[in-house]
Amino acid sequence: MRITEAARRLGMSPRMLRYREALGLLPPVRERGAHRRFSEDDLTAVAQAVELERRFDVSPAELAFALRALSEPGVAQAVRDLGLRIGRLQAPRRALDFEKEKALRLLQTRNPRRPSNGV
Repeated sequence: MRITEAARRLGMSPRMLRYREALGLLPPVRERGAHRRFSEDDLTAVAQAVELERRFDVSPAELAFALRALSEPGVAQAVRDLGLRIGRLQAPRRALDFEKEKALRLLQTRNPRRPSNGV
């Protein structure tokens, strides 16, 4: 179906549908210079995106960036680094740190500090 029909069925303007396509929130199926034909799967994908935006109170641009962060390792790492720097994320514990902490706890429970007798 053409964009006007797809937009009508989705309850949005053709301009908003083009915007969503430009953000990458639709599967890339347009051929160079050709008009896009919307399939039922395309409409379902748009409806799913709209539902996610409503549920998590995000804009289409924010959703598009989230998808980019999930699909591009460099973007994901940059976002993770920012999250650590501003305290929104905690650094993952390394296995060696975990084992060290476990060993220290075991030593503390086996050899509790005894008060000295002045000797």
